[in-house]
Amino acid sequence: MAIETDSRIDRSIPVLIAGWPGMGNVGIGAADYMRRKLDASVCARMDVSRYFIPDSIEVDKGIGRIPSPPVHNIYLVDDPPLLVFEGETQVGGQAATAIADELLDFAQQHGVQTVYTGAAFASPVSYREPVKVFGVATNDRLRETFAIHGVQPLVEGRISGLNGLLLGLAGVRNMAAACFLATMPHYAVNTANPKSSKAIIQVFERILNTSVDMAELDQAIVETDNMLGEFESRVNAALQALREQAASQSGEQSGSEAREQEEEHPEPHLLMDRIEKLFEVVQQDRSQATRLKDELDRWGLYKLYEDRFLDLFQKEKRRPDPSPEPESSDTQPEG
Repeated sequence: MAIETDSRIDRSIPVLIAGWPGMGNVGIGAADYMRRKLDASVCARMDVSRYFIPDSIEVDKGIGRIPSPPVHNIYLVDDPPLLVFEGETQVGGQAATAIADELLDFAQQHGVQTVYTGAAFASPVSYREPVKVFGVATNDRLRETFAIHGVQPLVEGRISGLNGLLLGLAGVRNMAAACFLATMPHYAVNTANPKSSKAIIQVFERILNTSVDMAELDQAIVETDNMLGEFESRVNAALQALREQAASQSGEQSGSEAREQEEEHPEPHLLMDRIEKLFEVVQQDRSQATRLKDELDRWGLYKLYEDRFLDLFQKEKRRPDPSPEPESSDTQPEG
């Protein structure tokens, strides 16, 4: 593996922001948006082809070819002086360590003093909830700056994937580094979340003393909120139908009975969070599919999730081998 460097990097660059795909594409979304709006240009390319062994070929008009390896570029922003790294996909194990070390070698060779990454903090919340940003740092001095940037220190948890690994390896080198984690609905981890990306960008704006045009991102937030709002409304309608059906069957209820029934019908986002966790279980163990199907049927939601449920088994048929995929670059609280 090697990094091909552009000769135009002729000065020390104090900050590196790195991003990889993960839940909601929150971190990579923030990095990519910033580098585009700050007129960054490619200054180096990382060759990671040795770590990506294709399991299929691409066919175009009867011609089959090995697909190109994923792109891993480093961009230079002139004002403020900044490097932005974007990896097109993630790997795990020794390959991940090698990629992170190579990137940190490059950063130190070009005067980087602080490394930042971003990720999602998947939580059982509605899309309507304000986004909170948590942070993890490699030293006390950097952690103490969180408050002035509107960041809360993460009390406990784990950060999986390359966003977490890069932070840990930077710490081993005694480099200042931090990962910022923006909350988002756990039920929507497979959907890009521009609202959470914006919260991380706003932290970077304060750190770098710069401003980024948010118009494009704000439009994406409106569109995503409309989509999530529609889905939550459909779940709520299904729950309401169940409530009305139960009420008509049981007749008048006492106050305690009414409270018990309310507890049996959770808020839409809480139920969607529960279902999302069951989807994650089934992705690892198809024998648990009956649990998921029963839960969807219980709440009258199978039709809403039918395509995604069936796709679990289509993916199983297409999978060439049972080797696990690398973990996402995001966090959830433990316990």
